[in-house]
Amino acid sequence: MAVEIEHKYLVLENIWDKEVAHDHMVIRQGYLQTDPNKTIRVRTKGPQGYLTIKGKAVGASRPEFEYEIPVEEANELLNHFCTNLIDKTRYYVVYEGKTWEVDVFGGLNEGLVVAEIELSSEGETYSLPSWAGENVTTDMRYANSNLTINPFSMW
Repeated sequence: MAVEIEHKYLVLENIWDKEVAHDHMVIRQGYLQTDPNKTIRVRTKGPQGYLTIKGKAVGASRPEFEYEIPVEEANELLNHFCTNLIDKTRYYVVYEGKTWEVDVFGGLNEGLVVAEIELSSEGETYSLPSWAGENVTTDMRYANSNLTINPFSMW
């Protein structure tokens, strides 16, 4: 079984962008299902489409299955079956040999900036960049699926 292990942090101000390697990707995503025990996500990431199924999180880990689909089909699914889409730009920042994904949200989640680091095991160690703030890994308000239901601008 595929397992995703990630930690998520709020980003402090805009000091993170001094470390950006200028790699970024525009992401548009929505959810076909947002049950706390399982989510089904549709995403376009640049010129590619994806369908992702995620299981219930236990700590920082959860089952994840991701499949590439034609971007045209991903756009049709987003346009016809998903509401309150998430638009964000993802920046890839390398810090002490590990890649952090910094997501700058737009639309109803404008003003929210989070950073995630994917790990190979629960016990893997890493250093926090100076721009990483509060750890919100287990705060479900920051789960993308929940941001489609209760956007950041409504808090």
